[in-house]
Amino acid sequence: VSATHGILVSILAALYRFICRAVVAKWHSSNDNEGIQCEMWHSMTCLQMLSRAWDSQPRVIKFPRKHQRGSSSNGLRRQKRDWVIPPINVPENSRGPFPHMLVRIRSDQDKAAGIRYSITGAGADQPPSGIYNIDPISGNMFVTQPLDREERASFHLRAHAVDMNGNQVENPIDLYIYVIDMNDNRPEFHNQVYNGSVAEGSKPGSSVMQVTATDSEDSTTANGMVRYRILSQTPHSPIPNMFTINSETGDIVTVAAGLDREKVSQYTIIVQATDMEGNLNFGLSNTATALISITDINDNPPELTVRTFSGEVLENKVNVVVTNLTVVDRDQPHSPNWNAVYRIVSGDPSGHFAIRTNPITNEGMLTVVKAVDFEMNRAFMLTVVVSNQAHLASGIQSSLQSTAGVTISVQDVNEPPVFPVNPKMIRFEEGVPAGTTLTVFAAQDPDHFIHQIVRYSKLSDPANWLKINRTNGQITTMAVLDRESMYVRNNVYEATFLAFDNGSPQASGTGTLQIYLIDVNDNAPVLIPRESQVCERARPNSRVNITASDADADPNVGPFVFELPSFPASVRRNWTISRLSGDYAQLRLRIPYLEASVYEIPVIVSDSGNPPLSNRSVIRVKVCPCDDNGDCSATGAVAAAGLGTGAIIAILICIIILLSMVLLFVVWMKRREKERQAKPLLIDPEDDVRDNILKYDEEGGGEEDQDYDLSQLQQPESLDHIISKPAGVRRVDERPVIAESQYPVRPSLPHPGDIGDFINDGLRAADNDPTAPPYDSLLVFDYEGSGSTDSFNDWGPRLKKLADFYGGGEED
Repeated sequence: VSATHGILVSILAALYRFICRAVVAKWHSSNDNEGIQCEMWHSMTCLQMLSRAWDSQPRVIKFPRKHQRGSSSNGLRRQKRDWVIPPINVPENSRGPFPHMLVRIRSDQDKAAGIRYSITGAGADQPPSGIYNIDPISGNMFVTQPLDREERASFHLRAHAVDMNGNQVENPIDLYIYVIDMNDNRPEFHNQVYNGSVAEGSKPGSSVMQVTATDSEDSTTANGMVRYRILSQTPHSPIPNMFTINSETGDIVTVAAGLDREKVSQYTIIVQATDMEGNLNFGLSNTATALISITDINDNPPELTVRTFSGEVLENKVNVVVTNLTVVDRDQPHSPNWNAVYRIVSGDPSGHFAIRTNPITNEGMLTVVKAVDFEMNRAFMLTVVVSNQAHLASGIQSSLQSTAGVTISVQDVNEPPVFPVNPKMIRFEEGVPAGTTLTVFAAQDPDHFIHQIVRYSKLSDPANWLKINRTNGQITTMAVLDRESMYVRNNVYEATFLAFDNGSPQASGTGTLQIYLIDVNDNAPVLIPRESQVCERARPNSRVNITASDADADPNVGPFVFELPSFPASVRRNWTISRLSGDYAQLRLRIPYLEASVYEIPVIVSDSGNPPLSNRSVIRVKVCPCDDNGDCSATGAVAAAGLGTGAIIAILICIIILLSMVLLFVVWMKRREKERQAKPLLIDPEDDVRDNILKYDEEGGGEEDQDYDLSQLQQPESLDHIISKPAGVRRVDERPVIAESQYPVRPSLPHPGDIGDFINDGLRAADNDPTAPPYDSLLVFDYEGSGSTDSFNDWGPRLKKLADFYGGGEED
């Protein structure tokens, strides 16, 4: 029955589709759009009717029979082919009510015994579980909730039949459930805003960009088939429909010519994507924005704003802007299509000017790169051409406005005098006398159109040899020119002079005079070395190599001639000299032995000048005893210095005597120190320096130094100025700033011997007082007495005579 029901449903569906297509074909002949809408409407109606028919009559699915081999009357039985279980179709987004019965599962053995039914698989007892369930007794299978094809498009379940004991009574059957797609999702663009570009002036059909939208519905059905269209274009210039879109691929291309970036630089396109193959009545739609930028091409040549420019420049000025050339270009600013390039095509054959482009304003800065001379050119007429950094687009002609003329006037300035040859080199022999005229070092004034007077002065003359005539620039010597002077470098003496005019403002120029001094033989050679040593006994290696030094230059130097003078005769008797080369000679002993000492040997040296110059030089030769290696020994060196054995012994004796005197003086000082410590008095009378003259560093200033402050010699009444002094050495006659020591107080009734005791006590107190001044200072005692009650008569017979003179009575 279930199989027959399925076949009938299929036949009815096919028949209904055939009828729908026939109706649609009739509509196509009259109105294509309405025919398509009708087809879509009828398709939806067919699906709804089939769904309702299926819902009203749930299928019954039986387990296939178990066919066994058996014997018939003829011994054979034909095995029937099992049924193929058709899939179960469930529409998505069903409104219910739920649970909704799908099919009934039935076994042929459910009448003989109690059968229990169950289902397994994803959607039943496996995740996502609980979507499908089955009544175990009746076998009715239900769906419990709405389905979403975009989440899961199909399910594979297995149906089972067991008896009351759980034993399998039927083989499991496979159930395939397909979720029927419904158009419940809109197309989605990958981007909400798309950016594209196309060059201005592009031909129709030029590709611009592509937009893409996807639909999550089944792409094999109309629900997932997306189509594109352009809803609007902003702005509408030059026409409202400058672009079109491929409805299936989403490619946007140009429709017409006339794209001009200088008029419209960007277009905004609203694109719509619709499913159901673009059917606006049944399909779902979404929109996106496409921004189309018009890229620049060099279709506008630069144009100079005026046909003639003018400027002025001071002569002799460089790297200054004469004038600015302004230009207009409608292409993309700061791009190669906009950047201006300026060229001077005529009027400047010497290359005095150049044009640099201002990168910000695109102006041409006409600049002086080579100084101009008013006396040569008072004005320039230039022709300037401007173009772009990039070439013009094909088919674009250059404008006549790209050429202009530039008039430049040159302003005259007071130019400094110029020395025609600078530096100027002259040649003279050294030694020319003072007052010799060397040359005329004159300058020229470039200002030919103004008559000006040029004067001269000396700027630099290191040796002060030269002077210049203030009027005509004549150079004269003031001293003898000496090539060997420290101011001459590589035979050249250099001096600088100043030339200035009387213009306003005054201008001056500097010139350098170089004097090449030709050498003359005016310096005699000098012997080198001046000191040497040889052994007292003639040996093969006991000799002195000598040469000469000459301040002159070639050919007034070597080769030199060396010879010994005939006087004194001992020189040639003891020594001999032989020539080694043109510049070197060798001095050695003529006799086998010469006493150790220092000998001054004169040698006559002559150069090769014309005429030659000679010099008598003296070489000090130390003759000394030598060791086996031919080197002077220490004793020999002393002997060679001119000291004999007696002199050496005398020196040693003097040293011994000097050491003895020092030792005796030290012993005497130690002894006096011990004696001084043994004396009871503080100071030895012989060592008392109080009556001696003391020498101080400071001396008076004479009669003018008489402004004395006598108050400083008086005893101060206050000690504040002493206490406030910084720590350090104080004057010995100052009163101590710390508590003074307590000196002994005389008793009120003294006896004749108390004065001596009082003095001794005071002496001891002063010796032990750390604040007391040195020995030669005044000691301050506390007691001086206001009057005496003693009587001279009480002082004994020794003072009786004094008592007779001064005793007196009580009234005295």
